[in-house]
Amino acid sequence: MLRDAVRSLWAEPRAPDPPARVWQDWAVLAIAVPLLILEGAFREVLVWRAGSVAVGLALVPALLWRRTHPLAAVVTAFGLTGAVGLAALVAGVDWRGLNAYFVVILLPYALFRWGAGREVVIGTAVMAVPALLSVFNETIHAEANDVSASDIVLGLLVLPAVGAVGASARYADKARRRGMDQIKLLERELLARELHDTVAHHVSAIVIRAQAGRVVAPTDPRAALDALAVIEQEASRALAEMRAMVGALRYGEEADLAPQRGVVDIEGLATNVGDRPHVEVHLAGDLERLPPSVDAAIYRLAREAVTNAARHARNATCITVAVHGEDDFVRLTVRDDGDAASFDPRSMSGFGLIGMAERAKLLGGTLDAGPDRNRGWTVAAVLPRGGRP
Repeated sequence: MLRDAVRSLWAEPRAPDPPARVWQDWAVLAIAVPLLILEGAFREVLVWRAGSVAVGLALVPALLWRRTHPLAAVVTAFGLTGAVGLAALVAGVDWRGLNAYFVVILLPYALFRWGAGREVVIGTAVMAVPALLSVFNETIHAEANDVSASDIVLGLLVLPAVGAVGASARYADKARRRGMDQIKLLERELLARELHDTVAHHVSAIVIRAQAGRVVAPTDPRAALDALAVIEQEASRALAEMRAMVGALRYGEEADLAPQRGVVDIEGLATNVGDRPHVEVHLAGDLERLPPSVDAAIYRLAREAVTNAARHARNATCITVAVHGEDDFVRLTVRDDGDAASFDPRSMSGFGLIGMAERAKLLGGTLDAGPDRNRGWTVAAVLPRGGRP
């Protein structure tokens, strides 16, 4: 388990989109440099005064690259302080540097926030060296400096605490990005469903009318002209719906506020007797004062079922659409008289039946689809009048 965690950390990539430098970085430099110089000049007890100031001035530029090159910044800063600390330990000097060195606390945060997993591991090891040297030095001179064991422990906890804050910020950003990706995925699914439920219906009607027109053109030119008129009408509707969808997707533009089609528009799905298969529509019961969501869903389910039947029902001559409004529910039944025994593409997964079932489920209803016992295919949906209970 621990081995897998280490491997996962080692393989962790860098956090995306690290900002190179912002105005706050220059503000930190504008504050840190004068503080380093002033502390080096006026601090009473200071070992290696000139060297301490020089080390501090060498540390500050590393802050500018802490996000884009977090490991290099950590190695530069903590490697330098570690080398000086080791030299002081060998010389037996109580060197602590300047209080202004505290500005390097931004480096472990940047390492855990922006660095890759292997950079975090290597950088942590690099930071541990000067920290252990500092503890060793504090222990040696504890009596002279009046430093307790608790002070040493607290000093050791500073770097891990700052690193933990950086890691928390990193994974909070990762969770936010994952959530945004999930939202984008859902939006794409909704867009695909809308395209399938609207534009695909009109395109299917165009194809069917074009095929019918080709069949009757040699014997009945007038029927061919009627088919062309229907094709023009369906193409205009598809274009209008595409423009409405694009307008709704464009930032800063108002969406088309035209009313959605509902149950009363289902009668428009009926076709003439000469069409094969022809569509019959029967509306019964109380279908008034339906919520807009239920009203639109019934129409879209009926239209999708009719489109599927016209496209896939083999040897079908008639499609019957029945909508019945009851006290608490609205029932929709779409039945064709095609050959149910043959292979039916509607049984395959896709946006058709899946999207229809999801639309019904979102409103607290149900949808069942399958072949009849004797002949044909039936789609039956039941939606509560009030939407989801």
